[in-house]
Order: sequence, then structure tokens, then C-alpha cells
Amino acid sequence: MTTLHSRSRRRRVVAAAGAVSAGLLVLSACDKPTPIATVTVGTSSVNSEAACYNDGKALNAASLANCLKDTGIESIKVDPDDTVRFGVDPKIADNGWTILMNGQPLTDSSKKTYRTIPGSVFFNAQYGASGNSTLVSIKEGDKSVLGLWSFKLKKDA
Repeated sequence: MTTLHSRSRRRRVVAAAGAVSAGLLVLSACDKPTPIATVTVGTSSVNSEAACYNDGKALNAASLANCLKDTGIESIKVDPDDTVRFGVDPKIADNGWTILMNGQPLTDSSKKTYRTIPGSVFFNAQYGASGNSTLVSIKEGDKSVLGLWSFKLKKDA
């Protein structure tokens, strides 16, 4: 019976070692999470990891073009009378960040972690808006683009 017991024990040890190895393999394949950007309107908020991010290194034009085609964009409803609040991880703020509306700069670069903009701006033709939704992006970096986070703001009137 000792032989049967030790075979059974060996199988359990091998199975446990295999499970641990598989778990480590899965963990090593995980990407490091990117810093988070958040958009808040009233009591609703959405946040997102970057659509494009290269761990603090500059992104090339091809990467940025692909990011702008991203279809998994978070959306939030905005009443034009509301204030839209943008918040970024301190790591993003340290490098400077700009709010883009439909790809065009809406703000100057900032090193603060928080900014507010009236909701009416995002649906005003004077600022390049058209229709009932606007693509808003957060661009990290002053001289070169280090990361890009995108959100869709939908008019809620």
C-alpha cells in the first residue's frame, strides 16, 4: 500500500507543480496596466486605460493612426448645461496633457491632474463639433505623444 500511496502523492505534486507553472505563464503574458484617465459628468463617470501607450516612450504616427480607429471607446452622456470633469493619473500629468476634440487641441497642455470644461463646448460648432456626439481624447506629452485615451461624449438634452 505504501507504493500506491507514494504514487498518488507524486501525481498530486506533479499536478500542483503544473498548475503553478501554468499560472505563472499566464501572469507573465499579462500586459502592464496603463495609467487611467477619467471623465465625470454629474454623478456619472467613465474611465479608461490608454488606447495607445508605450510605457512612457513616444508613439509613432502609425500607432496613433491605429489608436484613432479604436472601437472600444467608453461613452458618457453630457447635458450641455453640465460641467465635464477630466481627471488623469499623476503619471500622465507629470508629462503634460492636452484635451483634444475630434483630433484638434481644445486646451493648452497642463500638468494638473484635473480640469473642467462646460458641456456646451462639446456640441458647439464654433469648436468643431457636429451632431450629437463628440470624440474627446486625452493626449499625454508636450513635445511628442506618449499616450492617448479616448471617450465619446453623447448629447443628453
